[in-house]
Amino acid sequence: MKQFLVTVAGVFSGLLLFFVGLPLVFVVIVAAAAKPAPPPQNAVLSLDLRRKLPDQDPSNPLAFLGSRSLSTLSVCAALRRAAHDPNVKGLLIRLPEGGMAPAQADELRIELKTFVKSGKPVIAHSQGLYASGISTATYMLGAASGDFWMQPGASLQSTGISSEDTFLKRFFDKYGVKADFQQRYQYKNAVNGYLYDDYTPAHREAELGWMTSIYNSELAAAASDRRMDLKTLTAAIEAGPYVAEDAQAKGLIDHVGEVEAAQTALLAKAGAGAKLVDFQQYRANRKPQALVAGGPVIAYIGAEGDIVTGTSADEGFGGASNVYSDDLSKAIYDAVHDDQVKAIVLRVSSPGGSDTASEQIFAAVQAAKAAHKPVVVSMGTYAASGGYWISSEASEIVAEPTTLTGSIGVFGGKLVIGPALARFGIDERDLSVGGAFANANGSAAEFTPAQRAAESAGIDRIYDTFVASVARGRNLPLDKVQAIARGRVWTGEQALKLGLVDKIGGFGLAVSEAQRLAGIPPGEHVVVKSISPKRSPLDMLAHTIGMGSTSLKTLSFAVEALSDPRTQGLLADMERLRLQARGGAKVLAPQPLP
Repeated sequence: MKQFLVTVAGVFSGLLLFFVGLPLVFVVIVAAAAKPAPPPQNAVLSLDLRRKLPDQDPSNPLAFLGSRSLSTLSVCAALRRAAHDPNVKGLLIRLPEGGMAPAQADELRIELKTFVKSGKPVIAHSQGLYASGISTATYMLGAASGDFWMQPGASLQSTGISSEDTFLKRFFDKYGVKADFQQRYQYKNAVNGYLYDDYTPAHREAELGWMTSIYNSELAAAASDRRMDLKTLTAAIEAGPYVAEDAQAKGLIDHVGEVEAAQTALLAKAGAGAKLVDFQQYRANRKPQALVAGGPVIAYIGAEGDIVTGTSADEGFGGASNVYSDDLSKAIYDAVHDDQVKAIVLRVSSPGGSDTASEQIFAAVQAAKAAHKPVVVSMGTYAASGGYWISSEASEIVAEPTTLTGSIGVFGGKLVIGPALARFGIDERDLSVGGAFANANGSAAEFTPAQRAAESAGIDRIYDTFVASVARGRNLPLDKVQAIARGRVWTGEQALKLGLVDKIGGFGLAVSEAQRLAGIPPGEHVVVKSISPKRSPLDMLAHTIGMGSTSLKTLSFAVEALSDPRTQGLLADMERLRLQARGGAKVLAPQPLP
């Protein structure tokens, strides 16, 4: 009876989605049947960076329903195309009032400077840069535009980089919580907030090390782009904050004016007939790159988020973005078995995660190299811990100067809350059957000496494997890796000097290096083909509503229609038409902050 009710409920859900979803498909087809609008003519692109961008395009197949589907890489690709597009006459950038990830700003700066070199006018407009701790990255990006505007009376508070950490040890001591963790080694600071009430010397050294590297890199780039002496710009920045008018007088920005004035000035520079076009609309008009039969292909595979075991099929519609080891390793093996693919570019933006998941992906990279297909890793905002583990076997690693990488280290343990609950009359007990380690991960009590020894041995094994993998993958002496590991985070610039990465640059450089390593002549046309893991709509739906195989068959027709490339093309066309309907209108009202 229970199974019957489950099946009936599943069938009902399937029929409901079938009769609601299928008409939606027909509406999409009818809407897309209209004659596509031509690409924007005399377009001045308006790129709004005030909402946070992911590093890569989302893997969720329903992302087209959102009003924002840009990513750092997609913006860079569109900027690269726009720099050579005769229909594009200029670019307006709306800068965020807070900060942006330094490596993200580095990636965008590379393409922005290429756009500026094309001779087309660019204006970066800011409504203020506030002391978010990382707003110097935003200032650096504005400086790269060559024409930096700020709203009258707005503040420029980008006077340095700051970071805050919360330490809970005194709170834990007061309420009886025990943080039972081990670290390998002193720079692996992820759990220091549980263990101490202040920075340890190693923690302080590591944090200040990467912060100083990022700060110096950003100021050097800004000084170069604004053609200022580095010491002069640094002194001016650190003497702030300023209101916009004072910042202009110090040479830190070029103009003071409302965004409407910036738009008007940019349209005038762009020439007669120029009109403002939303950046997303321009991107929606892109044409897919056709594969040439027998031509060389470089596979692009994206990896963004925490590294975990398993597959995204269990994630559902609302799950967080993760790097699933089954999905990512399969994508790599798919590239290995594709005869047209000559090399792989793996874009990594991950703080780390599971050691076993990392090792699974690491093995797939090894298999690609064994198949004589070079793997070039392009590092985004960070590629630390497990993110570096999966990168270390690559044929070559390209990082941004401010990418946070390394953190070759491990921690493990648990929070013991049993004694804390007991103070409030809540008694936590446990029972176990079997070996002495059976209840080791329970929160009722600390590790026993035997359990702590076993936990320590496991952490040592993972750390030693990690270090050995890096030494082998990077062709470095084991003792050198041991000296620069110990859980410490480095920036890309620092990592280059240590031999942990090979080159400093963005995604474009990684593609060029993949082409070179594959032996493809520089002048030969190469197609970059995305085979990044994508979440299946059917699997997501089944997970979300708990449908079984019987009720899934009810949706087979609708799923087949939605999976057809022609239908997917129509869905993309509908999104493009929606954006074109919004195009050309100037955005005059302030937008909400993220």
